[in-house]
Amino acid sequence: MSRSAHPAGPRHADVLTEGHYSAPPTDLNALDRKVWAQTVTRNAEGVVTVGGLEVTRLAEEFGTPAYILDESDFRARARAWRTAFGADADVFYAGKAFLSRAVVRWLDEEGLNLDVCSGGELATALSAGMPAERIAFHGNNKSAEEIERAVGAGVGRIVLDSFQEIVRVAHIAQSLGKRQKVQIRITVGVEAHTHEFIATAHEDQKFGIPLAGGQAAEAVRRALGLDGLELIGIHSHIGSQIFDMSGFEVAAHRVVGLLKDIRDEHGVELPEIDLGGGLGIAYTSDDDPREPHEIAKALTEIVGRECEAARLSTPRISVEPGRAIVGPTAFTLYEVGTVKPLEGLRTYVSVDGGMSDNIRTALYDAEYSVALVSRASDAEPMLARVVGKHCESGDIVVKDAFLPADLAPGDLVAVPATGAYCRSMASNYNHVLRPPVVAVRDGEARVVVRRETEEDLLRLDVG
Repeated sequence: MSRSAHPAGPRHADVLTEGHYSAPPTDLNALDRKVWAQTVTRNAEGVVTVGGLEVTRLAEEFGTPAYILDESDFRARARAWRTAFGADADVFYAGKAFLSRAVVRWLDEEGLNLDVCSGGELATALSAGMPAERIAFHGNNKSAEEIERAVGAGVGRIVLDSFQEIVRVAHIAQSLGKRQKVQIRITVGVEAHTHEFIATAHEDQKFGIPLAGGQAAEAVRRALGLDGLELIGIHSHIGSQIFDMSGFEVAAHRVVGLLKDIRDEHGVELPEIDLGGGLGIAYTSDDDPREPHEIAKALTEIVGRECEAARLSTPRISVEPGRAIVGPTAFTLYEVGTVKPLEGLRTYVSVDGGMSDNIRTALYDAEYSVALVSRASDAEPMLARVVGKHCESGDIVVKDAFLPADLAPGDLVAVPATGAYCRSMASNYNHVLRPPVVAVRDGEARVVVRRETEEDLLRLDVG
């Protein structure tokens, strides 16, 4: 059995062997451009800067741990996706990766649409001024209240995830005197080459309506027969942190096959197809993600080829990058608390955060990079494990990395590529306060999500 690790975690929950790490880099002070946000660099004094600001200054002003988000990088990546797909396709940012009102405004200004999957995400989007018609509402178990709010607000589409939801959305739309645009999410039987917890298109999981056994075709029949719904397309999402486009090719083939069957049975050519998101990013130097223009070209060609073979008009394509936009734009800044060498094994470096601000390593065995950022060092590399301050042996931030052997308490280290799913999945485990998100741009820094306080923590505890 293969023991190699996927950047989102070991494939299908294989466990990493001890000693799964590469040789130390030749220069511990170097910053791999694939992994770090675009404006991150190391200045002449050896201090890492982002947006023209030294991390030492950011730590002094905003404290640690903190998520430091490069706003210029975020905007540039959003524009790259919008440009790559052009006016004949739609790009929906997947808000689950990270969402705040500032991010919503950036998306609006850069011309992207927004995908939400809960009432809270919808509330954030609407409160920040995202036009409702540019919002898609996902989720495998939307409540009646969430659906009513989405339909009432006029969201551009609701993605239907079950037979019950088909009826539920139709009933609510009719009661509000509306005809709601919808897509049906189907599972196409494609097993993406990723961690089993984030592979989403095989049949044995909670999302979507299976293509197998005619269930998806029946869902289409029911949706087309309900006055409260306007069926505009089919939705497919095969997983997350994917580098190989072959899964999308198989998925597109099967989705287009369903579109052909719909045309043949109902005389209707649905105008849209959504291929989801899940494109990978570089967490380590070993990762080699594809650029948005490459992805756009590949997906457009795949869908065009499949539709030509089926003698269908090519539908409008939608994609949903989340991690691919926000993931590389941020890093988490920590202060080193203790350094504990274990002879013959490794050195444990404890930081002032941990699994409460990044659960992904514990959850998926995810791999990350780390660097000393408050100074440069010419010391020899030491094999280190960066761990948090929580009461769990699995409280690991970076499983295996090389850091300078002179690393000491008080030094600042940073873990790149933490823009996606870290703040979104953060917790108060051990009653630790969640870190702030600090946006940096052109020499200025501002808090977009403030650090939690003990008052915040206690306000919910009604005694």
